[in-house]
Parts: sequence; C-alpha cells; structure tokens
Amino acid sequence: MSYLEEIQVKNLDHLGIVAGLIDEIGIVKIINNKLGIDVREKISAGTVVKSILINGLGFVSRPLYLFSQFFQDKAIEKLLGERIKPDYLNEDKIGRVMDELYKYGLNDIFIEVVLEVIKKFKIDLKYSHLDSTSFHLDGEYKREEDKEKQEEEKIIKERPIFIKKGYSRDHRPDLKQCVLDLITSPDGDIPLFVRVGDENESDKSVFGKVLVEFKKQIKFDSIMVCDSALYGQENLQLIQHLKWITRVPMTIKKAKELVQNIEVEEVKDEDKEKRSDLNLESYTWKEEIVTYGGIKQTWLIVLSEKRQKSDLEKLEKQLSQEEKKSQKFLKEIQSEESEHPQAARYKLKAINKKLRLLEIKEVELIETYSKKKEKIYKMISLIIKKMKR
Repeated sequence: MSYLEEIQVKNLDHLGIVAGLIDEIGIVKIINNKLGIDVREKISAGTVVKSILINGLGFVSRPLYLFSQFFQDKAIEKLLGERIKPDYLNEDKIGRVMDELYKYGLNDIFIEVVLEVIKKFKIDLKYSHLDSTSFHLDGEYKREEDKEKQEEEKIIKERPIFIKKGYSRDHRPDLKQCVLDLITSPDGDIPLFVRVGDENESDKSVFGKVLVEFKKQIKFDSIMVCDSALYGQENLQLIQHLKWITRVPMTIKKAKELVQNIEVEEVKDEDKEKRSDLNLESYTWKEEIVTYGGIKQTWLIVLSEKRQKSDLEKLEKQLSQEEKKSQKFLKEIQSEESEHPQAARYKLKAINKKLRLLEIKEVELIETYSKKKEKIYKMISLIIKKMKR
C-alpha cells in the first residue's frame, strides 16, 4: 500500500478558531457541570452544545437529521475531542440535550457563560445597550389559543412563547414570528442578556421589565442605553433605581414644547476646546431638569448645525415638489363645475387631505351659468397657501 492511499484530507477552515474560543471560555465545562455527565454517554452534553455552535458558525442550513453530515469532511477530533465520531451527533442525542437545557433554564446557563466571558476578556461594561427584533418561523404553531389563559403571567417567567402573525420587522408578514430582546456590551460585540418573547409584543410593555430582570441576574454598575420605547411612565417607575439613557419621544407634550420654545445656550469659551477634541464643534446643547412620571431626570436638548442645514435643504426640496403638486390640483379643480358653493368647498377639502406640507387656505368662487342656463360655481386662482403644522 502506498503512502498516498493512507492520506486523508480533513477541513478546519475558520472553525478551528471558533472551537478554540469555546474551549477558552469553558462553555463545555459549564454545560457539563449544570447537566451532569453520564459515564455511559459516548459524547457529553457540553460537547453536543459545542458542536451546535460550530455548526451554526459554519453557516450551513440543514435539517436536524442531517446534522452529522456537517462533520463528515471536518477534522472532528481536533474540533470536538478524541474518539468522537460524526455518528454520535444524531438527532435523538441533540434533541435530548436541548430538552435538558430548556428544563434547566436557558437564561441561567447563558448568563453564567456571559459572566465568564466578561471576566476572561475584561469587557468594558460602563454602558449596556438594549434593543429587539423579530424572526419569522415556518410551520404550524397552534399554541395561540392558550395565550389568553396566561396573559396575566409575568413577562420574564420562562414558559413556551406564543407564535403568531404580527408586524414583521424582517418584512415577512405572511409568516408567524417571535421576538428577540438582546442586551449587548457597548461595542455591540458581546451579548449580555437574551430573551425570546411572544409574537408581536410591544417594546414599550417589556423593556422596563427586561432591564430589571437583567440587573437582578448580573450585578455590575452599567448605564442602560435604549431607544424611545423605554420612555413611558410605567417603565420609568420600574427603572427609577437604575442608570439609563434614552431618547424622549416627541409625542410627549412637554418635550414638544421644549423643542419649539427653548433657546439652546452658547457653549462657554472654556468648553470650546473640549468640543473640538470630541469633534462636536457643530453642536450646541442645553440641559433641562424635568420631572416626568414622578421621576426627576435630566433632558438634553441638542442642536446640530449640520443636521439643521440638511433638514432645511430637504424641506425646501419637499416644498418645491408640493408646490408643483398643488398647482396641478388647482388646474384640475378650476376646470370643474359645482352646483352649490358647499360642493366646491368639499372638493377643496379633499385636495388639502392629499397635501402634506401645504394647505390651500382661501379660494374665491365665481357665480356663472352653464350652457343650459343653470347657475353653477367655479373656483378661480386667488389662493393663499400656508405651511401645515
């Protein structure tokens, strides 16, 4: 037998780096400590989880019963350990491990892994960022009829989620979906907390509860950063003992009044050098102490010169387009005849609904007669336009 006949070629690709990081974090050990090791097993639960992570980062989408085929051309002993064969990774074994993970509590295991990552790689957690997205799912899900029975349950309690159709953020309204809430480190690289939620739940209804649960499970002093979905009276009451930053939505009357009426103060001379170092020369701002939802807080009103210039240019362009659109409508309506003045005014009202920025405020009607000698009314071009508010 020649040496060439004994040579076998196996791939590692980038998966060697993935396997190395999994080992460095100690994920296999954490899983095995939680779920235990049965001496009769050919492969431990921790190693199965490692294989799932490697498969996921191998970017191959296959049914579970074909899972083992992924490792057929891989150096599996280098990736998963000595004496491990692809056949050990069958759908029955993977299914049992997944069931054990769910029973133990996925959030608890995830958080322990996260804490190990934070400690080992010294992750900066001055800020933490929370946001959500949705994922569409194929197949039939018939648990929605049970939802009404459990609507009173706390949002964080672990239970099977309810999967239904709803507003799809990934543009698949034809499919059912679930929601994922994710808290990450400030650079977005490290997920710190993951929660899967029901079909089309509102961010406003859960963000406050998610942050409270997160702070209960991970003890460190981090400033929570969220979008405006966090800002509501109920959420503010929940997070009043936490540090947080969010954008105040302009649907709040007090915010709208401040933006319209406040004059942003000039930055003091001694602050100009600091602004230059931070590349903030085109920004001015003012702080306002506000009490909202019973919570005293600081609002920062910021003016960007570049953004203001860009917005004004965009507005001018939109006004020009709207002007042309309104002139077109006017020509159409001036050629029409109405049997009553009120009918002409209804036509004008319908036109104003189609205009977004401009409003035809005044028109002049003239009384004339049709060919059949019937009295009719027509609009003439005496028009005043003004910006809609």
